[in-house]
Amino acid sequence: MRKPLRIFRLHECSPAERKKLLKRSELDILEVLPAVIKIVEDVKRRGNSALLDYTKRFDGVELSEGELAVSENETKAAYEEIDSALRKAIRDAAESIKKFHSRQMPKSWMIQIKPGIRGGQIVRPLQRVGIYVPGGLARYPSTVLMGAIPAKLAGVNEVIVCTPCRRDGTIDAATLVAADVAGVKKIFKLGGAQAVAAMAYGTATVPKVDKIVGPGNVYVAAAKLAVSLDVGVDFMAGPSEILILADKSANAEYIASDMLAQAEHDPNSAAVLVTTSEWIAENVLEAIERKIEKISRRSIILSSLSKYGKIIVAEDIEDAIEFVNDYAPEHLEIVTSSPKSLIKKIKNAGAIFLGPYSSVACGDFATGPNHILPTGGASKWRSGLSVLDFVRLPSVQELTKKGLRSICETVEKLAEAEGLPAHAQSVRERLKGGE
Repeated sequence: MRKPLRIFRLHECSPAERKKLLKRSELDILEVLPAVIKIVEDVKRRGNSALLDYTKRFDGVELSEGELAVSENETKAAYEEIDSALRKAIRDAAESIKKFHSRQMPKSWMIQIKPGIRGGQIVRPLQRVGIYVPGGLARYPSTVLMGAIPAKLAGVNEVIVCTPCRRDGTIDAATLVAADVAGVKKIFKLGGAQAVAAMAYGTATVPKVDKIVGPGNVYVAAAKLAVSLDVGVDFMAGPSEILILADKSANAEYIASDMLAQAEHDPNSAAVLVTTSEWIAENVLEAIERKIEKISRRSIILSSLSKYGKIIVAEDIEDAIEFVNDYAPEHLEIVTSSPKSLIKKIKNAGAIFLGPYSSVACGDFATGPNHILPTGGASKWRSGLSVLDFVRLPSVQELTKKGLRSICETVEKLAEAEGLPAHAQSVRERLKGGE
């Protein structure tokens, strides 16, 4: 039987081969963008009528205009549809997410720059935010919590959710309960590019938002790109990924389980091990081959591992860390004899998990940090979703006449150097007539 993934030795790879090891699934946004733009423009033009047409066409569900929004009765009924253990799990996760994100909130401040010159910042939340939550056959109550709770903590006045409905026109009960727990009052049975367009431009039913956040497929990502000149967006997240950095002290069974857990997300997910130990590499491969036979989502996992799964052996920990930083993973697990000592060397990662008991699955649901994270190497330039995505930090400046006089020459010289004489004159005007 063909092995589900290969072992590569980093020191044997040419620069071109090493670059190939960094490859992950790329959302081909440009390929679908023309079709998505047509959908976006149609929703802008026809509003709810377009939403109903696309919901019927893409989701196979015929809704009336009055059924686009989830009713209070549907939310109440959702609590009865799930068991008490799941209700408790949702509340417990919400508490952890709230506790973590509450520490991220920035503060307003004001300082003296020089005598007579004060500067600072104030914190202002966005007014209305839209969260896209994948749905349909899937259920992602945790994504509702990860998107809505930071927004509410930031002080956003209104948070709405768009998520595709099932074939019978209903939304998954756990998703509705999570939205209620997170304080979301408006949920719409909308998915795909049409949902993004509705939130970006508004319809008779869906209010226009200031920013759209949340994961989605290539059509959702393309729609976010298409509307990004008119509304804020977070980032275009692709299929999920994990990179595990391990030495000989690691547990091969744990590593195999975490790679399989990541691979079951999507046929295009990436699961990569980088280790300094040949023994770990061989034992992880053996454990994956053994465990995969007992997993229900075996076909998805095999597809993922065959395309983007890798086991990589590095000569030493420095070489391994260099590869980690080049890869810039969404999730990074460090399972070495001293994981904390390596943090300072990690430059690029969306979320970092330390030690043998810090499974990515815990971060997906229950530990508190956000699981809406940059993929495809984007952790080189941005972080995961946070409270900071939902606030603005306007600066505030105040000068006395004495303060103005103290910087007048600086302003004049720089204004003249940039060919802006009216800027210099605007300062001189204020200093006429002495004190």
